[in-house]
Amino acid sequence: MADISFDDFLKVDVRVGEVVRAEDYPEARKPAIKMWVDFGDEIGIKKTSAQVTAHYIPERLIGKQVMAVVNFPPRQIGKFMSEVLVLGLPDDSGEIVLIGPDGAVPLGGRMH
Repeated sequence: MADISFDDFLKVDVRVGEVVRAEDYPEARKPAIKMWVDFGDEIGIKKTSAQVTAHYIPERLIGKQVMAVVNFPPRQIGKFMSEVLVLGLPDDSGEIVLIGPDGAVPLGGRMH
């Protein structure tokens, strides 16, 4: 693994947002969920698609705070334009568990 500088780390803008809308994404190659995440007034609501169906259903994601990279360029995922990358970690089976704060924090807060 290559070392990076602190300045390199600062280039990655990771913020907290709240899922305000979520839908199954049956057209995706692998099972996925489309999410609309509110990052507060400065950034607003951004869309993303995530392969998190092993642990989540759309209805249970509403109101969940998640961490996401907000400064990647948009990426076309099938017919859906993903604007941010939500972050997660693999469980013992390799299925993704989303990362979020332990308690409620203001939307748009930047990870330190």
